[in-house]
Amino acid sequence: MPRVKRGFKARRRRNKVLKLAKGYRGGRSRMYRTATETVDRALNFAYRDRKVRKREFRRLWIARINAAVRSEGMSYSEFMSRLKKAGIEMDRKVLSDLAIRDPQAFERIIDQARSAA
Repeated sequence: MPRVKRGFKARRRRNKVLKLAKGYRGGRSRMYRTATETVDRALNFAYRDRKVRKREFRRLWIARINAAVRSEGMSYSEFMSRLKKAGIEMDRKVLSDLAIRDPQAFERIIDQARSAA
């Protein structure tokens, strides 16, 4: 009796994994078993790091805002609380972008925050 080769569904599943493993070095891109391990690991990292990316960008924005605000003699937390009191609802991404690209506008926001206290 001939051996069972599992038909086209199994081949399609294996090819899907091997396609995801394209560009990996050595057997990781050619051998199904090692490719599945590597692809599973890569997909887990991708899932995790989509969340980590958001955290890291927020940290970057906060660091930039902090640096810009400290040059004006205020701390980050003080600035954010005063912004809230002034009713200025700008997210950290926009604030950090302003601090870098348009320092004069950012200074005006700092002045508004100061006057709100």
